Amino acid sequence: MASWREAFDTYRQPRLLAILFMGFSSGLPFALTSSTLNYWLRQAGISRTEIGLFSLVGIAYTLKFVWSPVLDRLPLPILTKWLGRRRSWGLVIQVPLAASMFVLGFTDPARAPIFTALAAIAVAFLSASQDVVIDAYRIELLKPEEQGAGAAATQWGYRLGLLASGAGALHLMDFAGWPFAYAVMAALMAVGMATVWLTPEPSAPALDSPVGASTMQRVRNWLSDSVVAPFADFFTRAHWLAILLFIVLYKYGDALAGLMATPLYVDLGFTPAEVADISKVFGVGATMVGVGAGGLVVARLGLYPSLLFCGVIQNLATLMYAALALAGHDLKMLALSVALENVTGGMGSAAFVAYLSRLCSVRFTATQYALFSALFAFSRIVLSAPGGWLADRVDWVPFFSIAAVAGIPGLLALLWLIRRVPLPAITPAPDPLTRTA
Repeated sequence: MASWREAFDTYRQPRLLAILFMGFSSGLPFALTSSTLNYWLRQAGISRTEIGLFSLVGIAYTLKFVWSPVLDRLPLPILTKWLGRRRSWGLVIQVPLAASMFVLGFTDPARAPIFTALAAIAVAFLSASQDVVIDAYRIELLKPEEQGAGAAATQWGYRLGLLASGAGALHLMDFAGWPFAYAVMAALMAVGMATVWLTPEPSAPALDSPVGASTMQRVRNWLSDSVVAPFADFFTRAHWLAILLFIVLYKYGDALAGLMATPLYVDLGFTPAEVADISKVFGVGATMVGVGAGGLVVARLGLYPSLLFCGVIQNLATLMYAALALAGHDLKMLALSVALENVTGGMGSAAFVAYLSRLCSVRFTATQYALFSALFAFSRIVLSAPGGWLADRVDWVPFFSIAAVAGIPGLLALLWLIRRVPLPAITPAPDPLTRTA
């Protein structure tokens, strides 16, 4: 168990700055297809049930493990040799991602919601693909003992991205409309592009060229090494099904509540500026405090105790939405609710990301992390989709009470894992910033 001073010293590593900017690039598109889009939809008169169903535009986040072997193991002609595997794929994805964000802003959800949905699906697909590359980049760039701090750094950056596409987009919308807001967000993707361009390619096991007497045999061998092997590696571990169940359930209650938070703010009469300043700006600041604290807790206490502690408090904080619904249009209660929910949610996210990173084999970083994060996205997107339908039928206070109860199965799954499944051993990786050419 590390001392608190050692835990703080981890944050002084220069490589964490690159991780923070990559996190920004990862978080920037997400709000544009979730909370910011939900505000736009509600403002356009879309029902809560339809908003809940609209969350399915993010289905790519739950399916990204399907194409992750391509991003993980397939080199790009010319670019991979020039830039490296992670950098080349990152830049190739980020350019069309920025373009799709720009296009989304020029759709009209009130008159042609199908075009809004299609554009949002394109943003989500490219964003999920970018996440596959960035997650692998982070895990391979950091030393094992830095993964907890790295999880916090990527969450800090992610929340800054959400701040830009949340509060920033709402203020820009007030100033010049939705097309202008989304255009500015598209331009901010230059931050992620510059970071990938300037950051060294991380060290990772070299890819063997597929062998075989024929082209078909080489294709089969590549599929075996790149698609089958990463999943086989995980599915041969003891209690793998329980691990996957825990990943799905750990933040389900938090995700269910978060889906309907923005429609709640609209129904309670909070203005775009109030939502931007308190829920987005202040809320992101609270989350960044939470993820920093979560990273310290992981470094000080270890993963399992941190997951349990953070999971309990993030679940209890979900009830603050119910308290806000009872209070009505009360800015102080909004600030208190946002502070408690975001700090605890940030702590839970930092511990959870560190756990998912620890599960990955260094041979299959991108593919395995894509599988784990896709399962988490499944609870956030698919399992939470009926939340709008439920909120339409039970109203806000019962809904958020149900969301708090929905977090309990994840905690029970964690207690089962603590007793029966040891954490995976840490596999050292080369230091990418000190390796020789």
